[in-house]
Amino acid sequence: MKVVWDAWTDAEQVAKWWGPRGFSLTTHAKDLRPGGVWHYTMHGPDGTDYPNKTKYYEVVERAKLVYDHGGNDERAPMFRVTVVFSELGGKTKMDMRMALPTPEAAEETRKFIKKADGNSTWDRLAEYIAKETAQKDSFFINRSFAAPIETMYEMWTKPEHLSKWLPPTGFTMQFLKADIRVGGATFYVMTNGADVTMYGSSKYLELERPSRMVHTQQFCDKDEKVSRHPLAPTWPETMLVVVTLAEEGPNETRVTVESQAHGATTREELETFVGARGSMTGGWIGTFDKLDDVLAG
Repeated sequence: MKVVWDAWTDAEQVAKWWGPRGFSLTTHAKDLRPGGVWHYTMHGPDGTDYPNKTKYYEVVERAKLVYDHGGNDERAPMFRVTVVFSELGGKTKMDMRMALPTPEAAEETRKFIKKADGNSTWDRLAEYIAKETAQKDSFFINRSFAAPIETMYEMWTKPEHLSKWLPPTGFTMQFLKADIRVGGATFYVMTNGADVTMYGSSKYLELERPSRMVHTQQFCDKDEKVSRHPLAPTWPETMLVVVTLAEEGPNETRVTVESQAHGATTREELETFVGARGSMTGGWIGTFDKLDDVLAG
């Protein structure tokens, strides 16, 4: 709990994760108390500055924050935020709610957050916490889907479903071997139908229906021999991927994907992996959009 609370409230730490991917932050003043103001500027990847003044209404140590968001001296706040922190099985649960004046305003804000990739803020927080607590470089991405958790588990464990949405945008996927069980493996090919063809293999280490899947991932040649990423020769040879599913309602499931280099890894390979987080986010957004389409169909 303390690690997460400090990440939220310490100005030096919050600068390392606050905002969508590609953004940075400068804090001018932070007065963490009811009636206090956090004055900061977000710097967009295109060089645009976004001045903000957040006013705090409630501050309960390691338990609750209530504040307004998106306003400054010239602009009214966009919404009121309530964040509740609680212990859950040795982890910290963060329940965030945003209050807006009308359903229409809430829908517009939802669209704005999606367009701005606002949810990547929480991916960056997860990566920061993982680095601080376990000294490991990870990539996180999460998204909520309008589908029951059992349906989502099927989407992640049935080859006939995976091949429809998992490949990058513009690519098709074919499983040449598929044995999705603990100790089993898959061998597949992805192609854009033109100049890029990639082979890969996954080996399944854990399958806990309906909430967790863990597998390794490697690039291969056409003969199933381990090779390197065809477009990034310094990419780590083996990745470990953890997929977690959590119910957010009877027909809504949050998917969290965590990946990290696995096994012997050089400094150059880690730097390549960490430097690719932005492009990985973009790739997963396209993939998740396809998953949304498959579920809608």
